[in-house]
Amino acid sequence: MNDALEVFRALADPTRLRILALLRAMELSIGELAQVLGQSQPRVSRHVKILADAGIAQRRKEGSWVFLGLGDKARMAPLLAAIDAWSGKEQGDYWAVADMARLAAVRGDRARAAEEYFNAHAAEWDEMRSLHVAESQVEAAIRASLGAAPIGRLVDIGTGTGRMIELFGERALSVIGIDRSPEMLRLARAKLARAGLEHVELRQGDFHALELPNASADTVIVHQVLHYAQQPEMAIAEAARLLTPGGRLLVVDFGPHEKEELRTRHAHTRLGFTDEQIAGWFASAGLESKPPQPLEGGELTVKLWLGQRPAVADMKDIAA
Repeated sequence: MNDALEVFRALADPTRLRILALLRAMELSIGELAQVLGQSQPRVSRHVKILADAGIAQRRKEGSWVFLGLGDKARMAPLLAAIDAWSGKEQGDYWAVADMARLAAVRGDRARAAEEYFNAHAAEWDEMRSLHVAESQVEAAIRASLGAAPIGRLVDIGTGTGRMIELFGERALSVIGIDRSPEMLRLARAKLARAGLEHVELRQGDFHALELPNASADTVIVHQVLHYAQQPEMAIAEAARLLTPGGRLLVVDFGPHEKEELRTRHAHTRLGFTDEQIAGWFASAGLESKPPQPLEGGELTVKLWLGQRPAVADMKDIAA
C-alpha cells in the first residue's frame, strides 16, 4: 500500500505526467526535457527526482549528461496500462500536442549534432574502411554467422554508431548498446531514432567491467572494438559472463597485422588477433569455438570468431 501511495503521489502533478508521456516516447536528458517542457533545468530536476524515487523513472549518467528512461518494466506495465485505460480516446490535449511537437525538434537537434560529429570524423573512418573488404561484405558475413536462429536479448559491446543494432534490433527481444564514448552514443541515438529503434537502451560503460547481470543476454556482439582493449582476455570473459546457456558471442576484428601506425593514429592497442588467441580466451570463458571466418582483401584481414556457451552449462560456472 505504501508503494502504491508513493507512485500516485509522484504522478499527482501535471508536469510529472507530461514527463512520463515523453519518456514513453524516448530517453531524454534533463536539458532536453527542460527544452520540451519549457521549464528550467533545476525545476525539471526536482520533478525527475520525485519520479525516480518512486521508481517511475531511471537516471543514467553518460559522461557529463544524465539521461532519463522509464522505470523497471514489471513495475511500469500495470501503471501504464491503467493510464492508457483512463485516458480514453479523446484527442486534442494541448500540452500533449505541444510536447510532441517540441520532442520532434529535439530529435532534429540530435540528428544535426550527430551529422556534424560524423562529418568531422568521416575522413578517419574512411581511411580505416579502405584497408579492408567492403563493410557490406563484413555485414553479410555477420548475418550469415548468426544465421536465422533467434537473437533473443542482444547486447552490443562497443556499439559505436549503432550499426549492429540497426542490423539485428528488429529481430531481438531487447537490445542494450554499450560504448565508452558519450559522443558515439549520441550519434547512435540519433541514427537509431531515424531507423525507428528509439526504445533501444544505450549505456556508457567499459567493456572490462559491464554493469549487467550474469546470464542476461542470448547474443553478444563485439564488433571492431577488441583491438582497443588493454586486456582483451578480460573483455572476452566479461562478454561471455552475460551469456545464457546456448548463448552466442560474436567477435569481429582484425587478424594479425603489422600496421604500427594504427597504434599512433587510431589508438589501437592490439594489432589484430590470432585464431589461437581467441580460441583460448573463449575456452577460458567456458565457450565452445566455431570455425573462424576470414574476410581477406586489402591490407587487413577481417575475421569473425563465434563462441557459444554449451546449452547444458552449469550456471555456477558462469558466476565463478
